[in-house]
Amino acid sequence: MKHVNQERALTILSPLAVLALWQVASQIGLIDHRYVPSPYSIAQAGWSITVSGELGRHVFASLRRLAAGFVLGAVPGIVLGIVMGLNRWVRAALDPLVAALYPIPKIAILPLLMLVFGLGDASKAAVVAMSVLFLTIISTTAGVVQLDRIYFDVARNFGTPWHKLFLRVILPGILPTIFSGLRISLGVSLVVLVGAEFVSGNSGIGYLIWSSWQTLVVENMFVGIIVVTVLGVLSTFFLREIERRLVPWRYD
Repeated sequence: MKHVNQERALTILSPLAVLALWQVASQIGLIDHRYVPSPYSIAQAGWSITVSGELGRHVFASLRRLAAGFVLGAVPGIVLGIVMGLNRWVRAALDPLVAALYPIPKIAILPLLMLVFGLGDASKAAVVAMSVLFLTIISTTAGVVQLDRIYFDVARNFGTPWHKLFLRVILPGILPTIFSGLRISLGVSLVVLVGAEFVSGNSGIGYLIWSSWQTLVVENMFVGIIVVTVLGVLSTFFLREIERRLVPWRYD
């Protein structure tokens, strides 16, 4: 218990120490305020745009697009991954397509998506969905393929119905891999979304960062970067908590 408490204390104190050193370096002139403002200045700017409601508007816009794109990409990705993992013929047919489309930078096809879906939320949600889709297909397929075949043989010998085989053997066996893929997909989708908001739109965290850079309001730019970091941590924690409830044996 002593070591656990020490680790927790170190986890909390190390970021605080970095912030303190950053503040001191800013005050004594080691860091140029024009490019890297002090933590206190960033906190003041963050409070100002929070009180004005500007930050909340940008965060809500990004979360709306992220949630829509993540669900639209994850659900079909998991379904296709399960089908590909269970059926070798489907896997043989779709594997080349996934291998060809996955490496394409999704932000590179944003102009095409804007032509199809317009400049609003739909194109940004679509580019997030495409980023999530291929990662979930790959991770889910790998999870199904790696299942020990002996479970299927035993189920067949006992005449287990297909729906029970799926719910009691296949799904519990692949859930850890699915959640690993979802956590990776979530990080990638945040990166893609911020990049999409750089290019188009008049709201969102990416827009806040880019417009602040263009107007040289560097404090607001850092606020946007910190918000992206916080969103990434909170969303990953949220997924991990869901996994703890659905896959409790992984954390025993």
